[in-house]
Amino acid sequence: MTMTNTDSYKMTQWEELLRRNLIQGRLSQLYERKFPRHIRHSLCLCLESQDWDLAALDENKARACFHALLMYLDEQWNHSLQDNNFFPGPDFPGMKDYLVKHFQDEPLNLAVILSECLQEEKKVLASASEKQGCGSPAVQQKWKELDRGVNELKRQTLEVKKEVKSLELLNENLDYVQKTWQNKVEQDSGLAQSNAAVKEGCLKQANFIMQTKQMVLQQIVDILNQAEQIVAALTDVELPEWKHRQQLACIGGPVDTSLDHLEEWFTAVADVLIQVNQELQKLQDQSKKYNSPDASSFPGETENFTLSLLTKLLANALVVDKQPIMSSLPQRPLILKTGVRFTAAVRFLANLPEFKCQLKVKPVFDKDVEETTTVNGYRHFDFTSDNSKVLDVDRPDGGLVAEFAHMTLKESKARPKGSCESHLGVTEELHIIKFVTELQFAGLSYNIEASSLPVIVISSTSQIPSAWASVMWCNMLSTSEPRNLSLFVDPPPLTWQQLSQVLSWQFLSVGQRGLDEDQLSMLRDKIVDNPDGIIHWNKFSKNESVWIWIDGILDLIKRHLVDLWQDGYIMGFVSRETTRDLLKEKPTGTFLIRFSESSKEGAVTFSFVEHSNSETHIYPVEPFTKKDLLRQSLPDIIDRYRMEDLTRNPLLYLYPDIHRDTAFGCYYSTETLAAKKDRWYMTVRHFHVSSYPTPPPSPPLIHMDMDPDVNAVIQELFHDFGDLFTCWTPGRDTPQTQHS
Repeated sequence: MTMTNTDSYKMTQWEELLRRNLIQGRLSQLYERKFPRHIRHSLCLCLESQDWDLAALDENKARACFHALLMYLDEQWNHSLQDNNFFPGPDFPGMKDYLVKHFQDEPLNLAVILSECLQEEKKVLASASEKQGCGSPAVQQKWKELDRGVNELKRQTLEVKKEVKSLELLNENLDYVQKTWQNKVEQDSGLAQSNAAVKEGCLKQANFIMQTKQMVLQQIVDILNQAEQIVAALTDVELPEWKHRQQLACIGGPVDTSLDHLEEWFTAVADVLIQVNQELQKLQDQSKKYNSPDASSFPGETENFTLSLLTKLLANALVVDKQPIMSSLPQRPLILKTGVRFTAAVRFLANLPEFKCQLKVKPVFDKDVEETTTVNGYRHFDFTSDNSKVLDVDRPDGGLVAEFAHMTLKESKARPKGSCESHLGVTEELHIIKFVTELQFAGLSYNIEASSLPVIVISSTSQIPSAWASVMWCNMLSTSEPRNLSLFVDPPPLTWQQLSQVLSWQFLSVGQRGLDEDQLSMLRDKIVDNPDGIIHWNKFSKNESVWIWIDGILDLIKRHLVDLWQDGYIMGFVSRETTRDLLKEKPTGTFLIRFSESSKEGAVTFSFVEHSNSETHIYPVEPFTKKDLLRQSLPDIIDRYRMEDLTRNPLLYLYPDIHRDTAFGCYYSTETLAAKKDRWYMTVRHFHVSSYPTPPPSPPLIHMDMDPDVNAVIQELFHDFGDLFTCWTPGRDTPQTQHS
């Protein structure tokens, strides 16, 4: 089986699990019992390309899949040799040895294990999608019903249009017969004897037209009754739910904020209502033109009902598609800095040709905000220029949008005094931007508004962390319109469940991986001191708070550790006590990476275990700051690390059992790879030992009947033997081993 890089453009199931931080709990336990997790990680594409469900039932198929795996491992190893990449990738020889030793004689067992693991992964993904809402069966079913309802409206409207056209023809024919017969009677008196019969026929035809018209009017009423339910579902349910999803997405929530469904439904229903109104006008015109007996009693209530539904729909059709955001803070919308450009966009969901270029939208800052006049000291801001835009189809997707790409704010000097004093800080003051427009259509005037989520206006970049804390807090609590802009006058608390979710989203947003249960448990111990799990605003946000520490770590990940964090190689939030418990039973050289608890600016460190003379020693290393990582990457630091009293590198296996080159090889710098290449050649030439010793539970490449700690030390000594000849000089001073 040959697999190339072009095969991997689509995200695998394993990558999706990593992205959504789902490799924890039952999945983590499953791989601890059944199959090495690092092999699943390294061979995700190859493993998922095989049908293990079928292989679990057919030994011949299982054997074929097993040999396909071995062929893939050989191909990848040969490919790395051809590219002179001796240490940048996974330990393919070690993985092959493991598979051969455990499954060559029983490939059916491998198929059963992998079938179970992959099925469990699918269940975890499905469960997570259901919790997020948009992918849940209930939501999908609700959307299908809406689709059916809208399609039925469109079908019935087409039927009404046909009936109205038929009525026009019937009226024309009746009018022609009546006028033509009258002329003939006047010209030929002999036809007078048939006049009664003709009049009777015309009367029957007129009655038929009347009955048909009543039937059409009833059809229209039925359409409007159905439309009323759908309009209510769109404006009162679907639109608020979308706005709430957008609110969560703004603070990092992994939710669907696509407007495709809403725009399709709004457009279709608006089109139906416009067509129905047009058909009602045609019926009214027919009644007047042909002097129908019902002309004066035309049902005006039906027309009013139609226009009222259209008014409700259009009044809700303008939405803020893209919330205010500065380009310098792409992952932190709703924070605006005076004098700095920011962007926003609005969309009109009733995307019909009738509305193109008919709507001029103007942004207004703090429109109708009560606090601007009642709170003393509440700051006032204005836009530096007129930002009005006309809604037009100017994007590939055809949306009726207006993008405001060059908005800036300035603070007004005049601050009117109010009736009460403000105790709000700059980063606790909430503002809004309203986008207003007017539409003239169908003889009516529509005043339409859309409001942004609450924004915070800062004057210094140092205020960003505190402002973002306010944005998160606000959007977890203020979930309905109109927004509570006085929220921080007396801020309600959050539960740990709410806060832990939004904290996990921050890491998902920055590093494509959220926090697992163990990491959140450590944070809970630092944040929550209330037995009910309640967190108060002052405890979370003020001064040297835990949030400032977390924010420093987020910045550290964003700048220096995003790939390692995404791959799951950084344990991160783990206490010193837990670190000791995790490492003490592991082989010598096992280490884990965690965030320093003492650095408020964000720093990373690692701890490793040594066993000697029946004693266990856990060594914590001095934290590495952003300045340190700017000079040298963490993978290079780990590969080049030495203790003062050792010439060898004491870091062998990333917890739980991944060789450091397997974990970090693809992140080594060119200089590190060159040095390792030289050492590899010397090791192979003189000693012929594997460069990839693999700790338990994966079997090592070199099998020695001796104490595992001694074995690990000997393998590492051989691995780094080339250091005696390369005269390597570290890129930074060797850090002292001390508690962080």
